[in-house]
Amino acid sequence: MSRVSTPKHLLRLVSDRTLLAETVGRLEGVVRPENVFVLTNRAQVEGVRSALPFLGAGQIVAEPAKRDTAPAAALATGLVRARRPDGVVALLSADAVIGDGARFGRQLADAFEWSGGRRWPGSADTLLTFGIPPTHPSTGFGYLELGAELARAGDGSRFQKVTRFVEKPDAPTAASYVAGKRHVWNAGIFVWGVETFLREAGRHSDELAAFVREFPAGDPSAYLADRFPLLPKISVDYAVMEKASSVAAILADFDWDDVGTWTALAGHLPKDGAGNSVRGPVFAVDSSGNIGVSNGRVVALCGVKDLIVVETPDAVLVCHRDSVQDIKKLLPLLPKDVA
Repeated sequence: MSRVSTPKHLLRLVSDRTLLAETVGRLEGVVRPENVFVLTNRAQVEGVRSALPFLGAGQIVAEPAKRDTAPAAALATGLVRARRPDGVVALLSADAVIGDGARFGRQLADAFEWSGGRRWPGSADTLLTFGIPPTHPSTGFGYLELGAELARAGDGSRFQKVTRFVEKPDAPTAASYVAGKRHVWNAGIFVWGVETFLREAGRHSDELAAFVREFPAGDPSAYLADRFPLLPKISVDYAVMEKASSVAAILADFDWDDVGTWTALAGHLPKDGAGNSVRGPVFAVDSSGNIGVSNGRVVALCGVKDLIVVETPDAVLVCHRDSVQDIKKLLPLLPKDVA
């Protein structure tokens, strides 16, 4: 279903809204609409505008070159700093599925208070990330190793010291992390004061720090075209977070899933009595354990089990559930206008 101009976050996977629109919708009541910005690339600008027609043109910012999350974090921080030097940035992935949006909003508000230094002494000097308590020993996520509890909000949100960032582990290591209860998934949701990020970036990456410090007020298009392509292609974890003097995690009390595979999507779709998870006009007879997704045409399943069948206007995928990790091997074989 993903294409260059319509990647996962511009798809309607779990509701009638795109994952991007769901993400922005969860900010209602916590972030003023004029303070929401979407960082994307040129190929996706029109898709973003279609998904979020209420955003002003200046709130959709196209990165002029393909970089990694560290330049994106610097861009987000520069945008905020140019408007309010004492501002706080929340950097959210646009493709996660969160069912309990109300609890997410309350914890995001707690995170803003932490990074704004409004309640806890010294909290504004830390970079904050959301940690997701693992529901299973996943080898597809990075982990955060947690230390002492630092504070607790009145509504139950807990803040803990992050002692180490851990790469995606092998299966036995992941199982030990879950059993030990000292590790959480790294969701890639970050909150920080702009000056705190600038200070940490200045200690570890002069290029990122200079980009934030010199970010202009007003239309940044010319500045981005000139400076953004020169930024290092590196993740924010490697460039800043793992080297920062102080990182804390707020433990998520809400459900979270990045829906990285078709089998993960099954947990968010309705099931029939035979365990078939379907979306759209999908009909099954003598079939069980299938995942069926139609984007228009009728899909009929008869006498089959444990398949993934996805229909789009220009392609049909048929895959056994056990082979879901191998779908990427198909991409080099597909026509360019499909892949």
